[in-house]
Amino acid sequence: MKLYIPVLAGLLIGNSGVFAQSSTAGQKISASPSLAVRTQGMNKNEGYFTFYYDEKEGRVLLEIPDKMLNKEFLYVNAMPEGGGGAGDRGTVGGYRIVKFIKVGPKIFLTLPNYDYRADSGGEAEKKSVSESFPQSVIWGFKPDLRESDKTLIDITSFLLRDSQNAGARLGSSGFSRPGAPVAGGGNVYRVDESRSAIAIERTKSFPKNTEFEALLTFAGAGTGERSFFSGGPGTPAKAPDPGSITLKNHHSFIELPDQNYKPRAFDPRSGYNSMEYLDFSTATDEPVLKKFIRRWRLEKKNPGAAKSEAVKPIVFYVDKGAPEPIRKALIEGTSWWNDAFEAAGFINAFQVKELPDGADPMDIRYSMINWVHRPQRGFSNGIGIFDPRTGEIIKGQVTLGSMRDKQDFLILQGLTQPYGDDKSAAKKAVDQALARMKQLAAHEVGHALGMYHNHMSSSNDRSSVTDYPFPKITMKADGSMDISEAYAKGIGSYDKRAIIWGYTEFGKNQNEKAELDKIIRESIRQGHIFMFDLGIHPNSAHWDNTNDAVTELTRLMQIRKKALSVFSEKTIPEGRPMATMEEVLVPLYLLHRYQIEAATNLLGGLDFRYALRGDGQPVTGMIDPAQQWQALDALISSISAEELAIPESVIKNLPPYPIGYARNQENFKGYTGVTFDPVGAAESLAGQTLSLILDHERAARLLEYHGRDDKQPGLISVIEKLNDKIWKAPAEKGYRADLQSMVRKVYLKTLLGVAAQTGASDNVKATILAQIDNLKVWMSDQKSTADTRLKGDILFSLLQISQFEKDPDKFKPLQPAQMPAGPAI
Repeated sequence: MKLYIPVLAGLLIGNSGVFAQSSTAGQKISASPSLAVRTQGMNKNEGYFTFYYDEKEGRVLLEIPDKMLNKEFLYVNAMPEGGGGAGDRGTVGGYRIVKFIKVGPKIFLTLPNYDYRADSGGEAEKKSVSESFPQSVIWGFKPDLRESDKTLIDITSFLLRDSQNAGARLGSSGFSRPGAPVAGGGNVYRVDESRSAIAIERTKSFPKNTEFEALLTFAGAGTGERSFFSGGPGTPAKAPDPGSITLKNHHSFIELPDQNYKPRAFDPRSGYNSMEYLDFSTATDEPVLKKFIRRWRLEKKNPGAAKSEAVKPIVFYVDKGAPEPIRKALIEGTSWWNDAFEAAGFINAFQVKELPDGADPMDIRYSMINWVHRPQRGFSNGIGIFDPRTGEIIKGQVTLGSMRDKQDFLILQGLTQPYGDDKSAAKKAVDQALARMKQLAAHEVGHALGMYHNHMSSSNDRSSVTDYPFPKITMKADGSMDISEAYAKGIGSYDKRAIIWGYTEFGKNQNEKAELDKIIRESIRQGHIFMFDLGIHPNSAHWDNTNDAVTELTRLMQIRKKALSVFSEKTIPEGRPMATMEEVLVPLYLLHRYQIEAATNLLGGLDFRYALRGDGQPVTGMIDPAQQWQALDALISSISAEELAIPESVIKNLPPYPIGYARNQENFKGYTGVTFDPVGAAESLAGQTLSLILDHERAARLLEYHGRDDKQPGLISVIEKLNDKIWKAPAEKGYRADLQSMVRKVYLKTLLGVAAQTGASDNVKATILAQIDNLKVWMSDQKSTADTRLKGDILFSLLQISQFEKDPDKFKPLQPAQMPAGPAI
């Protein structure tokens, strides 16, 4: 359907106070003022779009030339200041192609539907596709003034709206990133226009983009108690007045790039992010779904040369708000990428600079590395703002959290006791925390270059900065810890291969598809496999090291045990409350938590590749049964009383927190009130490990794989081994008996939880029900002869089983204590 846009008729008379006499009816008609008169006294900003700011009324009037009607541009919505959480300063909420259209007396800002296209079809075919799917009008404007070849509209209300659904997110349990699910039942915050306004100092126009910013005040009940930490109250608890949250919202109108960019087809083996759409002009034997990678336009000045400078290099700018020596580390780490572009045939095509004085980080011309602050650590992020038509990245936006280096230092603090006799230990730990910041900057910029996470690289000598790295720690012969190689330095060999694939420029006589396939095959031959951590691959896990998950778990457990045995007040500076040693203890006690996850990948796991037909890669393969049993043995060992126990020398030095200090989300949860609870700490670790082992999807795979190959560990055999090692093991004494008792009950609750889980298959539930019944029979037989502790565990467990049997659908097992947050480190 074609929209009919009528021609504006009538004369525009310059003086707003003059009335014209109609020649036919003799009626008085109000004449419109001229643009000059209407905007007299306003601040004019010329650029991509010209706008006027009425300081008296606080309103923004946008000038739309006729040539900009029906012309597409990119609309980006971002949050330049944060709520003190994960969805914060520098976060981009969305970017979409939009255009202004005139419909009758109104101007609409519309969203063309680029999800459905006809790339190679004629105009009629394209029109057919366009008319088959809906478009969206996101805002309507009543023209303020019309003059010869331009229209003036008031966009103030558009700019002052809650475009990122921040009000709902503020009222939920925390201030999540835009687009994240919002928890229900919260207090909804709404924009209070009386306390909201245009931030004119950040509203300006440039040749290729026009920037607007609004100061939005969200009003709500504000019932959250103020707190530095976000263990529950979220952003409102961090505001001076929880009932009044003031944030900034940024809007960008950006000129789309020309059509000279050549999209590169997506390959699932490449490690790149993709953009996709349905192309209805494809041939019958070709897929309708088209996929292309996201990447920058990078062209050689000398196309035929093996090495050449770029026509336009990729330049990232580092936020001057990052303090030294952090800023220097960010610049150095980001600069590593130039080595990868050199490998792809470019000279100095990737550059890093400090943001120039007076430059606006929200300006499309500046790809930014923003330094943001939160009261607690959180994930950083990196994105490439791209043209949705082609996948061409036009701006990089990286957000780095200022607490990340402190968490890395905290891990090393517990391992090295830097406040003891070795005066250089603290500096060594700081240096490695800075090394991690270099790697983090390179990691997030990798995303802004178009790359995805490769969690396989840790099994290939730390070959990519796009992995999640865990510090590589070794124990010396004297029992001290060597952290000198905690984090890798420089760009990885996988990263170079990925940039070669994504950015190599091919000549007119070269077959790009064939050449790209050659690059991928050579990368695979060199051992560079792209793989995201799906929780099932033996060599793809995050925050792990080496290609042997079980051996590494055993090694880390040895390091952890040694570090716990000597853990002392030397882990904190003099003058700090002894209670705060717990904050150092947490990451040390949980040192192996990620390696436990890596080891569980083996159990019921699958060795596979993102293989294409004909590329010679193995497709799938079950894991060697012996490896799976070794993994289970190591996992069971990790929750034994011996491994869960915290030395008495540590426990007795952890008093309740003094007045003026408080426990927070980084502390262990427990059941003993204000005192440190060593059993509660152990319960959180045991609960997490058992939930991983008995994950309902893993259980289903164990059943399936054993059915296909009886040499594979089956779910029945796995549960029987857990029964033997947890319920039927020799009795411990004292504190370790408490730990043994706790693990028994956590294990049973985990079994019952899977049996009651909605997503578990019927076969899994049936198998577990049979095993619970077998365990119930054993408990009943043991009850009369068991010692007091085992008898208590049996009675408690039989009661839990009885409650489950009464109504399995409504049964909710008691949950173990939750571990303190792990990522991000």
